[in-house]
Amino acid sequence: MPNITINLPDEIFSSRRLPPKEFVEDLRLAAAIYWYQKGEISQEKAAQIAGINCRDFLQALAREQVDVFNVDFNDLQAELNRG
Repeated sequence: MPNITINLPDEIFSSRRLPPKEFVEDLRLAAAIYWYQKGEISQEKAAQIAGINCRDFLQALAREQVDVFNVDFNDLQAELNRG
C-alpha cells in the first residue's frame, strides 16, 4: 500500500485539538466525503479511502448531513419522461 507524506505545521494539530493519528483519520474521512459528495467516487471507494466499512461511512454521511444518494435531477426527469 502506498504511503503519502503531508508536512503540516504543528499548530494545525493544536487548532483541531486532535492527536496526529486522529487528525489523519479525520482528514481521510473528510476527503472521502468531499469526493463522494461531488460524485467522483462510489460509496465503496469512499469507505476504503476513509479506512472504514460501508456501514460506518453511511453513518458518517448522516452525521455530516450529506445526502446518501447523489441524484442528478435532470437525469431523473429524463428517466421519468421515458415512462
